[in-house]
Amino acid sequence: MSVAKERLGIKEYKRVLLLPPDLTRAHSGVGWMTEYIYNELTEQGAEVHVIPTLGQHVPHTPEDNKWMFGSIPEERIHAHDWKDGVVNVGTVPAEYVKEATGGAVDWEMPIDLNEMLMEEDWDLIINIGHVVPHEVLGFANHNKNYFIGLGGKRLLGSSHMASAVYGIENNLGNILTPVRKCFNYAEDKYLKDLPDVYFQVVMDYDNEGKLAHTGVYVGDDLQTYIDAAEASLEQNITTFDEPVKKMVAVMQADEFRAMWVANKAVYRTRMAIADGGELLVIAPGVERFGEQQEVDDLIRKYGYLSQAEVLDLYETQEDMQEIPHGTAHLVHGSSEGRFNITYAPGHLTKEEIEGVGYQYMDVDEALKRYDPEVMVDGWNTMPD
Repeated sequence: MSVAKERLGIKEYKRVLLLPPDLTRAHSGVGWMTEYIYNELTEQGAEVHVIPTLGQHVPHTPEDNKWMFGSIPEERIHAHDWKDGVVNVGTVPAEYVKEATGGAVDWEMPIDLNEMLMEEDWDLIINIGHVVPHEVLGFANHNKNYFIGLGGKRLLGSSHMASAVYGIENNLGNILTPVRKCFNYAEDKYLKDLPDVYFQVVMDYDNEGKLAHTGVYVGDDLQTYIDAAEASLEQNITTFDEPVKKMVAVMQADEFRAMWVANKAVYRTRMAIADGGELLVIAPGVERFGEQQEVDDLIRKYGYLSQAEVLDLYETQEDMQEIPHGTAHLVHGSSEGRFNITYAPGHLTKEEIEGVGYQYMDVDEALKRYDPEVMVDGWNTMPD
């Protein structure tokens, strides 16, 4: 923070804004890091505020905030309103989007961002997060915290749909994806006057099979992201000599409550699964499909479809056009007909799961057969 003060020419920290991820990244430790930074700055006399970069996720409850951010007062933690709490600061032109996506899409991206971020005065903004492979941006964090985490409905829809058209296989694990290039354009053009710094962590499993921090990357430029993403690329992506016939993904109940986020199990394994194979997702905390009712309704109506099917429907279906980020999710959660997806949710029925195109397994049966306390990350051989 002292280096940031010198580099940014800040005389005194009077008002500081912290931008951590929401609870879907809680196990990266960014919650206690945010609490530590908050307390350090408060002791120096700063007025510190926190906006979890929710995007369109369900806002935290006071209990969620306490679980993730500890002693930070509730009145200093502000929920992002992606529909009614944003202001337009500019646009990524359709021509640039077309160039960045290699002609895959040709629509503009309206840069609508959180009002509190853009309209209040800040001496310092600290963007905190975990760099990890991501289906839309190649890798999460960095300016994703602004443009997805604090973005508005139009920006979320246009960026997610562009990513879906371009394809997960062309995004995941790539450091500079088309949507990332569009966000870099917007940051350079519209956010260059923000007094901000990025605080990013990378994690990997240690020798005992536990997640541990392997790197901290701090800076105010694109290279800070690239360095972190290169480390994550090396540590967080596993390649196989041959496609895998069966994978089991266990999604922690305290972190994954909606299929919207639990389907990271699909996004991040589908390139490795063999044709005709199976992905089993054990998700004891999942109680809904979407993060909002309208997205939940969309998923229930159409189910998870191939990219070609979704794009064909998108041309004519108004409900898909109204919430393109939800439409993109239908593509992201599909196996493209290559392999079977079986879900073992804690709070959704067999009929609900099969209604969206997945197979169903009872969660208790799944946890008994694939006990996370017994199984290890990586290859396991079953008794039968």
